Amino acid sequence: MEQGTMDECIPSGSYIRAHIMEVPVDVASKICSLAKTSPVLVCGLLQHESKMSVLHFSIKKHDTYNEPIKAKEPLIFNVGFRQFIARPVFSSDAMNSDKHKMERFLHPGRFSMASVYAPISFPPLPLIVLKSGNGEVTSPVVAAVGLLRSIDPDRIILKKIILTGYPQRVSKLKASVRYMFHTPEDVLWFKPVEVYTKCGRRGRVKEPVGTHGAMKCIFNGIVQQHDTVCMSLFKRVYPKWPEQRFPLLGA
Repeated sequence: MEQGTMDECIPSGSYIRAHIMEVPVDVASKICSLAKTSPVLVCGLLQHESKMSVLHFSIKKHDTYNEPIKAKEPLIFNVGFRQFIARPVFSSDAMNSDKHKMERFLHPGRFSMASVYAPISFPPLPLIVLKSGNGEVTSPVVAAVGLLRSIDPDRIILKKIILTGYPQRVSKLKASVRYMFHTPEDVLWFKPVEVYTKCGRRGRVKEPVGTHGAMKCIFNGIVQQHDTVCMSLFKRVYPKWPEQRFPLLGA
């Protein structure tokens, strides 16, 4: 090590006094009160670690936690030396796919991907997820564990939505469907999307009928009068920005 670098280093075990500038008064007072009961960690950051991005964690529900974990609900993430509140979006962990299906809950017994807005950290880092009690003043419990997989704001997470309609008149391979849309403009907008029925027929939208959103469809087989016509739509979803990032400072 060069002599100039050694002069700037602080020997291990030495006492120092750190001065932090531009800290809000309310945050500084909370940190001072916390320092009386628990240690305050001061860590040096690498380049870009002070910025926010979209982090993706490989996560699994803990075996001892039995309550449901919904997507976008506030959870306490412990990543390395950092602790922050995040509202993750869960998705399938498909390695060979560029689009991933959103999951409304964290399913037990298997790994999923949790995407959050958080300060940048470089993988690999262990993850411990804590969840507070519902409406009770109790200590947070371990809800899930995992590790940091990647930092990628371009990862596409899709939410599936199914629109349904009902056959009004059926003539061989053609059927007039209503209650899926309410205006002819909506029918024309979604005309390129394929339709299917619960009994297994597949088809396409031909044209709108009338002014109340009915439409004429053509299928690959005869549609039963009691069948249901469906259309699958996909919408890209994002994690929710947490209103409160640090649990200890909000206490």
